[in-house]
Amino acid sequence: MKHDTPNRRRTRPAGPPAPRGERLRGKRGARPAVSAFMERNFRHFNAATLLDAARRYADHVGEGGKMLVSLAGAMSTAEIGISLAEMIRRDRVHAISCTGANLEEDIFNLIAHSHYVRIPGYRYLTHREEKALLKKHLNRVTDTCIPEGKAIRRLEAHIEKEWMEADKNGARLLPHEFIFELIRKGVLERHYEIDPRDSWVVAAARRNIPVFVPGWEDSTLGNIYASKIISGRIADVHTVRSGIEYMVRLAEWYQANSSHGLGFFQIGGGIAGDFAICVVPMLRQDLRLSKTPLWSYFCQISDSTTSYGSYSGAVPNEKITWEKLGCDTPQFIIESDASIVAPLMFAYILGL
Repeated sequence: MKHDTPNRRRTRPAGPPAPRGERLRGKRGARPAVSAFMERNFRHFNAATLLDAARRYADHVGEGGKMLVSLAGAMSTAEIGISLAEMIRRDRVHAISCTGANLEEDIFNLIAHSHYVRIPGYRYLTHREEKALLKKHLNRVTDTCIPEGKAIRRLEAHIEKEWMEADKNGARLLPHEFIFELIRKGVLERHYEIDPRDSWVVAAARRNIPVFVPGWEDSTLGNIYASKIISGRIADVHTVRSGIEYMVRLAEWYQANSSHGLGFFQIGGGIAGDFAICVVPMLRQDLRLSKTPLWSYFCQISDSTTSYGSYSGAVPNEKITWEKLGCDTPQFIIESDASIVAPLMFAYILGL
């Protein structure tokens, strides 16, 4: 997979009057290229919702609110870091809730990018062709194969040392904190194969924003850690801290940062979204902190249909009944491909 350097930003002649939140996207008058294109073309259906959601996101952070982004699916392998890292650096994202896969796959791409294999015709692979990929130790994610040796085993060699040192010293860290330690110590830098500015985990570590990784054991590194416990290489299963401790930390962060409103931007569904959004009813109902503010913005990008009790396809107003959102909370659902929609929204919010 070839890594392309983005072109320099350009601006176009003056377009229509700029919407609210303009101070985040440049001066009034001339509109940046991506923003101008979206405002000219995105007028109806999902496209209009995308633009409305992007404008309201920009308003929210422009007015002093903060935003949590949840990552499900394989967004890191889709290289969401190219746009998400800049959102983090420019203070448009203040916390991340993600699956263990998204945490580790951002680093896999960082240290093994040139060894990835893209398969454009992945829909037509036979079972035998899939088995051939396995024999080459290429783990396929849609059209992209992650190289086991250069990505997974390379990271394992470094993080196992961190786990074992912590186990020996009786220290306990959350899953992402072990990754952050590797980044801050610089031990992975000799393996970097992309610009680290395109890694959202590197950006999060450098900005030290909160990261929450519920269900981390359902990931490659989580499986590897379990194998170290079973084999006896690590004695204390609690050396890597648990999801309940993530919820406690999330509750503390929410209470400390919700005075000007906390927004929720959800990419996909699953545990990354459900875990984080549930902190509000937990605080209000279980802890009886009834004055805790509800989430003040909600947007989900998903192609899941609202049927068969699908949480990922649940429309935002259903969340009102669970005391996650209020009747007046800005609510958006964009039924589309997040690998296309999220970078467009981020580009608009960043004023590109």
